[in-house]
Amino acid sequence: MSTPADPTGSAPGRGARAAGYSARALLPIVAVAAILAVLPPVWFGDSPFTTSLAVEAMVFAAYGIGFNLIFGCTNQLFLCVGALAGIGGYSAAILSDRTSLSIWAGIAIGTASAAIIGGLLSWIAVRRSLGVIFTGIVTLVFSLAFANLLLGRRDLTGSETGLVLTDAPASLADDRVAAYYLFAGVVVGFLVVFRVLQLSHIGWAFRGLRDDEMAAELAGVDVARYRIYAATVGSAMIGLTGALYAYSSGFIQPATYAFDQVDVRVLVLVAFGGLGTLLGPVIGAGVFAIVDEQLSTSLELREVLYGVFVIAIFLGFRRGIVQTAVDLFDRLFARRRSKPALQPSRE
Repeated sequence: MSTPADPTGSAPGRGARAAGYSARALLPIVAVAAILAVLPPVWFGDSPFTTSLAVEAMVFAAYGIGFNLIFGCTNQLFLCVGALAGIGGYSAAILSDRTSLSIWAGIAIGTASAAIIGGLLSWIAVRRSLGVIFTGIVTLVFSLAFANLLLGRRDLTGSETGLVLTDAPASLADDRVAAYYLFAGVVVGFLVVFRVLQLSHIGWAFRGLRDDEMAAELAGVDVARYRIYAATVGSAMIGLTGALYAYSSGFIQPATYAFDQVDVRVLVLVAFGGLGTLLGPVIGAGVFAIVDEQLSTSLELREVLYGVFVIAIFLGFRRGIVQTAVDLFDRLFARRRSKPALQPSRE
């Protein structure tokens, strides 16, 4: 007589499959971490100038991951990346300069401040039912207001003169390899957070919001809650990066976090790599670090090219240049595989 099947017998198999899927999902992050780890000794470890370029690329990759979580996953066009980074940077700098707090406490408070402001902006957009364009307008106005605040409060921010930060260890200066590894670690950590969110039920809700908000709401997704989640976490990433960069550079001024210096570049690199993709911001940051260096002698030309590039991407390559190229390669490869093999003629 046959024994009844154990209803839990397939649980170990499901657990093994889930573990295998999670391991495969983390492989791209492991590959990125390995590449970032070996870059200094094989490329730029002896050049302070190239090291500072690599640090800047890592900073913008970290900004891009936070922005990608907000815009790429939930369609919230936050045109205030520089302002959120500035909130983190100036909060940390002012607190450590005016109080007895350590730099790490200042960085923590700056990160929390950016997260709260980002969550509040998202809450306002949700409560007022603002679309992508109007959310962009509201956040752009906030960005401009923050820039005016930095210029107006000279007693706190130093205005155009800026603030000098001397509390950070000299080894974390932005032309040192230690600073590169610090920001590379931040980028890898942000990628892990991004992937964990993708694999969780939150990632399922994010995909629903990105693809069809109305269908996601009809399916029971709390649109407001998940949008605020994304904005809060993404803003915390941006604020933390801005605070760390303030200490790494040793000097900040309004131009450090200006819209044209931060937001335009972040939008370009994320759009290039692919909105909502895991490695899009990292790839875009690497490519445009080189482009920025080549165009450093002509800032006006760079801004014009970036504007044209953004328009071209959103009109013709909505998923980004990299993702479009990957999809084209997959289609060509699938077409070649689907062609029937030529049969030898029989005579």
